[in-house]
Amino acid sequence: MNETLSKGEEAKRLFLSGHNCAQAVFLAFAKELNLDEKTALKLSAGFGGGMGRLREVCGAVSAMFMVLGMKYASDNPADHAQKAKLYARVQELANRFKAENGSIICRELLSLPPGPQDPTPQERTPQYYRLRPCPEKVASAARILEEYLRENP
Repeated sequence: MNETLSKGEEAKRLFLSGHNCAQAVFLAFAKELNLDEKTALKLSAGFGGGMGRLREVCGAVSAMFMVLGMKYASDNPADHAQKAKLYARVQELANRFKAENGSIICRELLSLPPGPQDPTPQERTPQYYRLRPCPEKVASAARILEEYLRENP
């Protein structure tokens, strides 16, 4: 990963290199989470395309929540206070992303009809990138998360 790029720029670069939206955001933060690249990529792989191309919650948004969990969650299932604080953080970041992008739902961000799509990922061609706002959404999610983490060490 490139240490001189902002997290937004790094996530966008990762997406444009072929990683899915969730992988691009999660991998941009992997070093800070003490995760190796392979583990980060595998952990976030199923969240792309709004969770396996179901077109539900945007994978970039899901990755923000995964990072929050790694940074702020308790490993004690009875720690309800910490769970509530984490859920408040999740809601805050969802609201920030939605305010900037209009939605946290993949199909809405891509102007697609309801329902899942064929699970086969599309080939990454220049036409694919012309039709998709995903590089900007990935950059937005990573930038929002980077700002939040700086505000909440």
